[in-house]
Amino acid sequence: MIPKIILGKGARATRRLIGYLYGPGTANEHTDPHLVASWNGFAPDPGRSPHRNSRDVEDQLTAQLDQPVKMLGDKAPTTTVWHCPVRAAPEDPILTDAQWADIARRIVAAAGIAPEGDEEACRWVAVRHADDHIHIAATLVRQDGRRPRRDHDIRAVQREARKIEADLGLRRLNPGDGTAAKRPTSKEHFKAKRQGQDTTTREILRTRVRRAVAAASTETEFFALLDATGVNVRPKTGPSGDVLGYSVALPGDLNKNGEPVWFSGSTLAGDLSLPKIRHHLTNTTPEPATARPADPWHQATAATERIPHHLTHSSDHIAQGQLVALGAALDLLPLTAPAAARTELERAAALFERATRSRITADLDSARVLRRSVQTILRNPAATRDGAGLAMLLDAALIAVAFAKHWHRIHQHAQQEAAAQQALVHLQTAYAQVAVPVLNDLARRTPGIQTKHRYARHLQQAAPDHADRILQDPAWDALATVLADAEAAGHNPTNLLDQALGQRTLDDARNPARALTWRIHRLGQRHTPGPRAQAAAMARSTTRRPTSNPTHPSAAAPAAVQQPSHMRRR
Repeated sequence: MIPKIILGKGARATRRLIGYLYGPGTANEHTDPHLVASWNGFAPDPGRSPHRNSRDVEDQLTAQLDQPVKMLGDKAPTTTVWHCPVRAAPEDPILTDAQWADIARRIVAAAGIAPEGDEEACRWVAVRHADDHIHIAATLVRQDGRRPRRDHDIRAVQREARKIEADLGLRRLNPGDGTAAKRPTSKEHFKAKRQGQDTTTREILRTRVRRAVAAASTETEFFALLDATGVNVRPKTGPSGDVLGYSVALPGDLNKNGEPVWFSGSTLAGDLSLPKIRHHLTNTTPEPATARPADPWHQATAATERIPHHLTHSSDHIAQGQLVALGAALDLLPLTAPAAARTELERAAALFERATRSRITADLDSARVLRRSVQTILRNPAATRDGAGLAMLLDAALIAVAFAKHWHRIHQHAQQEAAAQQALVHLQTAYAQVAVPVLNDLARRTPGIQTKHRYARHLQQAAPDHADRILQDPAWDALATVLADAEAAGHNPTNLLDQALGQRTLDDARNPARALTWRIHRLGQRHTPGPRAQAAAMARSTTRRPTSNPTHPSAAAPAAVQQPSHMRRR
């Protein structure tokens, strides 16, 4: 059950609202509008007055609601109308008028509009014009002339809604923490539907602004990227000429006066205001230059693989920073993906966006490697090559999102936990769409039977607990291919396999053959070690080979972190 509070002001605010509630709606969605409850139990009902002109009854109802406000004259508050739509979930049963009336009384009591038993409270009505929702309209002057005490009414109403869901057996929504982005209004949804769009303008702009933030290194670049994606930008400047904020609009999205519909960054999401974007850009320092630039896919994958460790061992501020960086990476990945996987990646990014925001301050600088490497990938499309880089990164992102879900559960971030779980489903689908063709191409180049037997013997010695699963997996042929490619490039395949097994335990891997394939693929493309380094590696391998990485959360974290099925890798 979703309640939403909207405030109105102006001399005709109440009349406009009543006219809307008893009208046809913006898309003819209002059916049989009628009163289900009111402050006194017998307020005039324009929907149930067949012998009178409905407009006259609307005027009468408006006058009664406004009477306490009019009594104050010039002392009346500027904001006079409190409007709260309350909507049930699509799967909820259709409630009766009596049930909706009880819900309305509980909502106005929780909000401080009309506390139970207070005969001098504000005047209010609840209008039903559809099966799944009501609208509560109230005026913000009590009948004794005082203002209502509605401190924190949004949170109070949400808490009461959760209780109503439990009492009536309705769908239970997750409690929030006030960090969610603003939802599109019903008018925005209807407008999108009329225009043949699946997504509202607000949501389209939010996605484009988030991508621009993720891709930009400077404020100038941020605005340039918005312009390049077809977004109209209107800066807000102060008397000094400094840019204090910005608004965005989509070309062709006009209001009834033919003017562009502008959204400020802060109304798209709290973290998209210009001050927050500046903080994001200035607190993510660039990586120092290196003599030999690393493969950005490898860098991004390695940084993503470290996220589970940060989520289980680092401070909450660093963990939150890692989630912000992961969300930014997911925002940009659809731009690098093949068309078949793009839709699922976009859905995953849109859902995980909710999991990137909490009341914990993010240490953004701690995740600069992931941010910079994904930006490099975006600026160098040739680096995408055969799709293996994206498959590797998605493989690491899946386990990172699973750990993010667990981290939010520990911190009792219910909405963020649910968002991570939903994102995980789409990410798994995208991973399959990207990885399967790459693995099939590798399998077609699998080495001869003798070479595979040689690799299999070492695998049985090095990883006896997992060898049978790996050798029977269809991905075994792909794994043998990357081992053969690495050997042809000058690597010792035995040492390379030992190194891959030592990177991370396979105990929580749903598909250890795939996991090893991506590790070997990445290790095999590194600079080939010289003879002396290979001899040293061989000596270390014969004396001691680690079975897992003790610094990784899956090796050091409690069983509750290692075992849940939602954290099992592909």
